[in-house]
Amino acid sequence: MAETNVIREDGPTGGRYVTAIYGHTAEMTSSKAGAARLIIDYAGVPDALRGKGAGQALVRRAVEDARAAGISIIPLCPFARAQIDKHPEWQDVLA
Repeated sequence: MAETNVIREDGPTGGRYVTAIYGHTAEMTSSKAGAARLIIDYAGVPDALRGKGAGQALVRRAVEDARAAGISIIPLCPFARAQIDKHPEWQDVLA
């Protein structure tokens, strides 16, 4: 899959990451746990995008943003947890 454009929407208590591919939208939501932790609580990828890297792109962007901000991730979402487990190079951001 080509480079996926992931948009981050951030609010005072949480936010989401969104990508649209082939007319379908995938999203991953998060909540803030204080100033130093981000809880990834949900990832939704439509069937049309399964296996195309959309979900992985969402998690990758969250990991990159956490590193840049110096915060940790708590992946309560099973999909996000599995992606981080599959990528040892991402595990430095785990809380």
